Amino acid sequence: MSLIKELLEKSPSLSPGSRYTAMNGFVYLAIGALLIAWPGVIQTLLQERAFIGDEETLLRVLGMAVAVIGWLYLFGGRSGARSFVVASVFDRLLLVPAVLVPIAIAGVFPRLFIAFAILDPTLAIGAWLILSRSESTG
Repeated sequence: MSLIKELLEKSPSLSPGSRYTAMNGFVYLAIGALLIAWPGVIQTLLQERAFIGDEETLLRVLGMAVAVIGWLYLFGGRSGARSFVVASVFDRLLLVPAVLVPIAIAGVFPRLFIAFAILDPTLAIGAWLILSRSESTG
């Protein structure tokens, strides 16, 4: 089988949690692509301070990391594995805020990192609720 064919293959029937996780992947891919293409978006939309050094490049690297996370969420969701959805809830609820909030408090792009520290757990709670509903109905 070719890599592309393997990549495009998906589970025949995806659970709501898997579909939600794949949709989250599209959100992260879009945010990552935006940061890569236009790092100044954080100044325009979030009123962050002007770049003083190499922050523009670092934001592009952050964009790449967010896009890779989106790619993995997209295909993890498309795999149909419930364990992937559960794992995504844990890292987004615990790890992301634990790392990003102290960085924001230290003054490093506080609006950007607080936005991610709110967005990620919020999406994780959505996945958790979907998992809970599917567990109680199935």
